Amino acid sequence: MADFSRIAPNVKLGRDVAIFGLVNLYGCEIGDETRVGCFVEIQKNAVIGRRCKISSHTFICEGVTIEDEVFIGHGVMFTNDRFPRATAGDGRPQTEADWAVIPTVVKRGASIGSNVTLLCGLTVGENAVVGAGSVVTCDIPANEIWAGNPARFLRKVT
Repeated sequence: MADFSRIAPNVKLGRDVAIFGLVNLYGCEIGDETRVGCFVEIQKNAVIGRRCKISSHTFICEGVTIEDEVFIGHGVMFTNDRFPRATAGDGRPQTEADWAVIPTVVKRGASIGSNVTLLCGLTVGENAVVGAGSVVTCDIPANEIWAGNPARFLRKVT
């Protein structure tokens, strides 16, 4: 069976990284012992730490930094533009020159549940937990559990 994965030569892979089939990786960095599931795209200038688990069907765009020991559930979507447009004001297709990447950071030990959408420009704190299906619109402090649409504080991690 053919392998339909695309791993560009400019991807920096750490030691013992496990990559499962049908992925698209380019210009990113992935730390030691991280696992990347099927149907994952990780774009240029995204950084994934050590010993992370990136589950299937996840999209990690440019500008996202995921620190060490982070769990990313299935179908998680990151964004990097607050006001995306297909065209510039004059009607021509937008290029990279027409907008700026807005970074997002997921701190060490955080867990992001399946089908979470994270808007850009925010930080998910150390050991924080985001419940499945949530839409994250603001920073989430360390050691807190948030869920919902928009995600709201539920309780402290015990």
